[in-house]
Amino acid sequence: MVDAPREAWITGVGIVSTLGEGVDAHWQKLTAGQPAADATTFAPFVVHPLAPVNFDTQIPKKGDQRQMEAWQRIGTYAAGLALDSAGVKGKPELLSQMDMIVAAGGGERDLKVDATILNGYTQAANPAAFLNERLMGDLRPTLFLAQLSNLLAGNISIVHGVTGSSRTFMGEEAAGFDAVRIALSRIAAGQSDIALVGGAHNGERPEMLMLYEFAGECLKDKLAPVWERGDKGGFALGSLGAFLVIESREHAEKRGAKPLARLTAVVSDRASRQPGTITATLGKLWDKIKDKVKGGHAAVLSGATGTAQATAEERAFLQQHGDLAVRATGTYLGHGMEPQFAMNVALATVALAHGSLYPPCDQTGLEKPMSGSLDQVVVTGVGHWRGEGMALVERVG
Repeated sequence: MVDAPREAWITGVGIVSTLGEGVDAHWQKLTAGQPAADATTFAPFVVHPLAPVNFDTQIPKKGDQRQMEAWQRIGTYAAGLALDSAGVKGKPELLSQMDMIVAAGGGERDLKVDATILNGYTQAANPAAFLNERLMGDLRPTLFLAQLSNLLAGNISIVHGVTGSSRTFMGEEAAGFDAVRIALSRIAAGQSDIALVGGAHNGERPEMLMLYEFAGECLKDKLAPVWERGDKGGFALGSLGAFLVIESREHAEKRGAKPLARLTAVVSDRASRQPGTITATLGKLWDKIKDKVKGGHAAVLSGATGTAQATAEERAFLQQHGDLAVRATGTYLGHGMEPQFAMNVALATVALAHGSLYPPCDQTGLEKPMSGSLDQVVVTGVGHWRGEGMALVERVG
């Protein structure tokens, strides 16, 4: 349980996804209530591709862009948006003390090299020697470095000058829970004054679609809202980047920064995933924050994936709290694994700034209209395979 004795403010938000870039584009698309996805490029798999982005605006050097993989460009771009939003971009006196906590996966495969090696291997007179030669000669020197998840943090440091301490978490959705939780914990304990927190994901990767489909996890043929996917559902991978600037109230006030929202609590766990354990674990996480949640002006922003067991058990938990309006962001964004939790905390911040919730997009009856002002958002996250997390985000003032 992380419960902040030092008040933690969210002062910057940088988001990019299939809905566009920045908070305004996301809010407009969410309130329009018309989710869309690509069901043809990677057919039969449904994917939420990244909206067109001019990477030059946040990563001005082409050389920097060329040495990054797609997910690194997405993340570095979103981090720049967050720094701009917080008013700290280009201010070394602040960036030099800014801690960075990143949730990241591994590197991306070079599919052309993979295909060449696999095709040649079947025709080689000495397959073992061929494989060794090709691995030594065809793979670019940075390929193995690209498998290091902390390259995103490194690129953010190089491009944007964030040079405080750096931590990178791996582990799919749970990495996102821990990144936000540790950031709040450090600020609450006085170990950090300001932090850049988030991650990035490239969902337009054929090899990852293949790997997830081995477990039957991918949504196929056509898009459906998360709660309507049922036993044969799955997730639609999404390309997205999300970063938050979180800082202590004292630090923000000293530099004249205004809060976008307050991050009050973050809790996480890891259920065994036996039947019923996800619902029970979410109940235990809820018990840790429920005394802070005020009825009538609170809502739930869910990171439900659409996969059968995890989504059904999260739904069972949410139905126990029918007084709270619920929205599943995966219907619009797709599922971005590591940065999904940070993205949903960011969208909670956006909703609180508007004082309202975007309309329902669900025919099952779980998502209902919300009347009255929005003062608090409970952000939930349930990993498609492992990990559960919950955050409480509040309006300030």
